[in-house]
Amino acid sequence: MKIMNSTQRTIFKTIAFGVIALLISSSICFGQTKTEQLDQLLNQYLEYGKFNGSVLVAEEGKVVYKKGFGFANMEWDIPNAANTKHRLGSITKQFTAMLILQLAAEGKLDLHAPITQYLPDYPKESGDQITTHHLLTHTSGIPNYTAFPGFFADESRNPYTPDEFVKKFEDKDLEFTPGEQFNYSNSGYFLLGVIIEKLSDKSYSELLTDNIFTPLGMDDSGYDLHGDILKNRATGYEKNGSGFMNSPFLDMSIPYAAGSLYSTVEDLYLWDQALYTNSLLPQKYMDLFFKPSIRAFGNSHYAYGWGIGKEPIGNTTDSITTISHGGGINGFNTNISRATTNKSLIVLLNNTGGAPLNQMTNAIRGIMNGVGYDLPKKSLAFDVLAVIQKNGIESGIEHFKANKDDDAFDVNEREINQIGYQLMGEGLVQEAAQLFKVNVDEFPGSYNVYDSYAEALMELGDDEGAIKNYKIAVEMNPANQHGIDMLKKLGEDTTDLVKEFIVPDDILESYVGDYELMQGFILSVFKEGNQMKTQATGQPVIDIFPKSNDVFYVKVITAQITFNRGENGDIESLTLLQGGQEMIGKKLSE
Repeated sequence: MKIMNSTQRTIFKTIAFGVIALLISSSICFGQTKTEQLDQLLNQYLEYGKFNGSVLVAEEGKVVYKKGFGFANMEWDIPNAANTKHRLGSITKQFTAMLILQLAAEGKLDLHAPITQYLPDYPKESGDQITTHHLLTHTSGIPNYTAFPGFFADESRNPYTPDEFVKKFEDKDLEFTPGEQFNYSNSGYFLLGVIIEKLSDKSYSELLTDNIFTPLGMDDSGYDLHGDILKNRATGYEKNGSGFMNSPFLDMSIPYAAGSLYSTVEDLYLWDQALYTNSLLPQKYMDLFFKPSIRAFGNSHYAYGWGIGKEPIGNTTDSITTISHGGGINGFNTNISRATTNKSLIVLLNNTGGAPLNQMTNAIRGIMNGVGYDLPKKSLAFDVLAVIQKNGIESGIEHFKANKDDDAFDVNEREINQIGYQLMGEGLVQEAAQLFKVNVDEFPGSYNVYDSYAEALMELGDDEGAIKNYKIAVEMNPANQHGIDMLKKLGEDTTDLVKEFIVPDDILESYVGDYELMQGFILSVFKEGNQMKTQATGQPVIDIFPKSNDVFYVKVITAQITFNRGENGDIESLTLLQGGQEMIGKKLSE
């Protein structure tokens, strides 16, 4: 196996699994206006490197706040603004759904007819079972192509025509009988784009412009093609230690009707306002657009390109029913949240990837409703890095120990790991090893900290220390292939470290259900055959594997799940361990 360099390892080790950022409570200053509070909140997210983008807030259908934060282009110091064009990712899906409903309203498409009626070359065995309704609601059972092993490394940079790319997933076995389950699938929305082109005799991009963008005056929205010269287009970046790096290239023929669009917060406001009218669809079809279908997560349901559910208002126990959707694509993450009861709208478009937009949305709702909300904590890891760069590793570690219990700081295993790898990339391997050891001491329940510490020890020539820590990492997570490979490279026999654990079927069945990690954020656990799977709100389905009867681990990311029984023996909750942080999710009643 090819060994990744330090930068690649950093990226690999920072993949998120519905990570919930820990926040610090803020008592509202009643002397501040809502605008001042929004400025304080968003500038603090910017200052701490947790947001970089454009924001719009509307109440009762009127824009009350819009502003840009940070840079649209860091190389030229070009600031983000309200008219900065950002890639939308999966917010694209609601526009695709609108085009499908327009075709249905014109009598060109039956939402409940088999897709083979419109795609005669699609395999009939599966296609005869699947309808456009199934595609729209993620209930088709078609595997999600972005979750295929090696997809981003092997396919995402290559251009395809829509018909060519469909062949990448059309022959895959369905994951379940269409209509019986929910499983978020970009493949389904990709197919919807193909159907749109077949029935309209126009390209997906042309129909969007003709049917939605031009009629609504959304002049700053469109299909984001790499070759186009596009004024005010934001560059996509990703976190790299305490700084940022350019995001990997993605050919935009890949996301297509599932995630290819760009827009601005101002244009998305025009879109929001149009959805209160019948300018795009007759009322019958507008009702279908927002009609909740199968349950997706907890008490949330998926409609046509929208999630329907309740969102918290600030840090209170109050909530509001919203129509919303998020998006994530190389270098960008986005969120649009509409509440029709008061015609409020929150749009967050971020061009540094991975911003905690749900938490920001909750805080903004708190401000707008005059209740308590949360401010972000400062990253202690990045604070420590600044001290190390100025005064050396010993001062940095002293700074960590002196501040790790301070509520003003967020102590994050993943971020400590990041700066450790940043030091390694700068040739400061001894310093990196010392920092990784701090991570081991602080988060002894995470296999990843031992793996990283072992890697630094191995590079320093301490094979004995490396073997010891790699073994701990593999024992804690048997799916840690990097640790297994390194032990083999160090001459160790790993046979006894890699064992398959079998859990009785009745115990597996007892774990099935939805677990609420926080309001509006659900971890669903279900069983397909003998394979246990989990899906967090807005995240793909992930396989989990038993390490014991009640402890399961994830192969693709650094996470562990423990199921907790009450005194009567019934499963009451689960504990998610990720990034050194533990979250308890109460099991929801059926």
